[in-house]
Amino acid sequence: MYANYLLDSYKKAQNYIQDKQIAADLKVTQSRICEMRQGKRYISDKEAVFLAEHANIDPQEALLGVHADRQENPKIKLMWQEIAKKLKGQNYQVYSAVLAALTYSLYPQNHKMIQCALCTLC
Repeated sequence: MYANYLLDSYKKAQNYIQDKQIAADLKVTQSRICEMRQGKRYISDKEAVFLAEHANIDPQEALLGVHADRQENPKIKLMWQEIAKKLKGQNYQVYSAVLAALTYSLYPQNHKMIQCALCTLC
């Protein structure tokens, strides 16, 4: 479940030990966090964005993840997960292209090495 990933990532980023610390930040009861972890209750969009922003996770990815958790229909759940994977894949492609452009601008004398790196990325 994405909820556990999001809660654990936030907990780690804040150096928290207990879920009650997360509950205090979200202004909910500790039992609510327990229910989120068990899948009995879902993380709201507002809570997902808050947790993601403080755990260095893309808020869009977090929203997609919690929406996938909310789905009872396995086919629709899979669709939400596929959308999240595509978004994540696009981010890596953008980062790779920016890194290659930066490297080329810093070291233009290594033109052949840059060409090889760009071919590998494509």
